Amino acid sequence: MSIEFVFRILGMIVFAVIGASFGVSTADTVNLPEDANGLLFSLVGALFGLIVSPWITTRPARTLRRILLESPVEILLNSLVGLVTGLFVALLLVWPLSLLPSWLGQYSPIIASAVASYFCIVLFSSRAFDILNFLRRLRGVSQVSLLSTTAVDMGVILDTSVIIDGRILDISKIGFVQGTLYVPQFVLSELHNIANSSDPIRRQRGRHGLDILNKLKQEGVNPVQIIDDNPEHIEAVDAKLVEVAKQRIMPLMTNDFNLNSVASVHGVQVLNLNDLSLALQPSLLPGEELNIRIIQEGREPDQGVGYLEDGTMVVVEGGKRYLDRSLTVVITRYIRSAAGKMYFAIPERDTHR
Repeated sequence: MSIEFVFRILGMIVFAVIGASFGVSTADTVNLPEDANGLLFSLVGALFGLIVSPWITTRPARTLRRILLESPVEILLNSLVGLVTGLFVALLLVWPLSLLPSWLGQYSPIIASAVASYFCIVLFSSRAFDILNFLRRLRGVSQVSLLSTTAVDMGVILDTSVIIDGRILDISKIGFVQGTLYVPQFVLSELHNIANSSDPIRRQRGRHGLDILNKLKQEGVNPVQIIDDNPEHIEAVDAKLVEVAKQRIMPLMTNDFNLNSVASVHGVQVLNLNDLSLALQPSLLPGEELNIRIIQEGREPDQGVGYLEDGTMVVVEGGKRYLDRSLTVVITRYIRSAAGKMYFAIPERDTHR
């Protein structure tokens, strides 16, 4: 038996009693017997309580619990400060408002307290990170130093490309990234849209991303949290990600080169998995030998192409005649760029000519 069902039953009983009492008291007005009118309003109250009870009990409680659990500590603390500030403002208004005539003097202080508290909570919570930045600047702590020392401990914001890529799952399993992994709701919606695409390839990528996200929650070391941050004045997903990262003062993890560039321009720290993968690739120096299988022809005449275990391309000059065969090659040079590494080599036997 769920808690919501229990509250539905209790709500049905409470509203049935209220309806019966109201029906009996209004029987003379509608010219009906008290029993009949009380029974009619009791049934209406029971139906009303059965439908409405969850909306005034369990569901608001769940929403409040989700907000308290998912909101950053900074926002919760600023909300508390906003509440205290609002009550202080209301305290200053209580005495002059209580001097108003009639019912205005009775209810105006209560209304003023509620309104002032609400607006101060909204103001302080919505500008929480701006307020913290301002206080840090007053103390002489720059945003750059903050990012370099505490942002990773606070968490990392994931974009769509990183989730679809899938390597974040292995990185989380070994505990390489510290803190919580935050996924904005609009990124999750984009994944759902991709998974429902009519294009089979896009649909497969979207479903793979959703599967990675579920495994990340179950198997990863880092806690995963869906956040509702959604800058309404910005439409593009990439721009929204940059704005959320700026507001939360957190690094942004992405594989997207364009998003990487935009985030860097806005002063947002970027964790690019492609850069990490590139940095971890072992470098083969000119003159080193390795065994490789030629699997396709190169762009230039007489070239053959093979791949290392990590996917790095090796272009073998004169390797076309060894297609679908393995041979020992000697590295002559390599190219390193943002797209990765590419080695050039010649067959080992050609070096003895």
